[in-house]
Amino acid sequence: MLVLGVESSCDEMAAAVVRDGREILSSCVHGQADVHGPYGGVVPELASRDHTRAVSRVVANALSEAGLAPEQLDGVAVTAGPGLVGSLLVGLSFGKALAYRMGLPVVGVHHLEGHLAATALAAPDLEPPYVGLVISGGHTALYRIESGRPPRLLGQTRDDAVGEAFDKVARLLGLPYPGGPAVSAAARAGSEVALKFPRPLLDRAGFDFSYSGLKTAVALEVERRGELSEEERADIAASFEAAAVEPLVVKARRALEAEGVGALAVVGGVAANRRLREEMGRAASAMGFRAVFPPSDLCTDNAAMIAAAGSALLARGEAHGLDLNSFSRVPVGSAPWSSGGAA
Repeated sequence: MLVLGVESSCDEMAAAVVRDGREILSSCVHGQADVHGPYGGVVPELASRDHTRAVSRVVANALSEAGLAPEQLDGVAVTAGPGLVGSLLVGLSFGKALAYRMGLPVVGVHHLEGHLAATALAAPDLEPPYVGLVISGGHTALYRIESGRPPRLLGQTRDDAVGEAFDKVARLLGLPYPGGPAVSAAARAGSEVALKFPRPLLDRAGFDFSYSGLKTAVALEVERRGELSEEERADIAASFEAAAVEPLVVKARRALEAEGVGALAVVGGVAANRRLREEMGRAASAMGFRAVFPPSDLCTDNAAMIAAAGSALLARGEAHGLDLNSFSRVPVGSAPWSSGGAA
């Protein structure tokens, strides 16, 4: 089965072709760092306008790289949400139009389901049940993953997500966008024990996270110091990174023990963080569980993961009509997980 994936939930326009849900034939990503860099974060209107300019070219490049014509595809998978509605609508509209023109089935994919599907691309031998740690954009959550069932939410952030905290701390430190890689790079030259930042909820039962207090603590420290030297900036970055990563490792370990499973998949943009990979690797060695991290290009937003998730849905006979719509977030009162198609 050859499936074209289209991803445009935030500030990347991406397209990819995946065979049988496991083999990546092409993966093209058009980023917007130059567009949003001057503002220190994503500007939704600029993101959607840039997606409109790029979508045709990115999809054409993905098909060309895969050596395929549109009529050779078996289906189209497109991110339906959650994300920025304007950005989502660009990819969703293009995907539906292409599917209609070629007489192909189209399926909407939940963005987080896509990130979890990156695990199948990175580690095809990993079989459920396992725990999934999703740390992407505005999401920080732990799920139990089982075959034939929607992921079951174990715990999530109560306020800011860890990725949001990295971006906000980067702005406080005067570091460039995107914030995650910039903070991690600055932290390499600093001391993780220079400052003792809080680890909210670390000592409480359960699997929820909180990053608002940590972000505020960094803001107060920066305000207290005034103009920062390069050494101070590096120490704050390193101390913040240590405080941000520790709850992810501790809560994931607790979830594995509580659920009685022996494998953990860590997905999403923050899964590319060097310190997290090192700390989780040490925890895995000490506790004897398997920790799976996709390669960095499958951690950040990409369309190969959307094509992989869509392939699984299409293989089960699922497809959506042309009334498929985007959604910015899961509606209050609904199930915490949807495969797309929500209004």
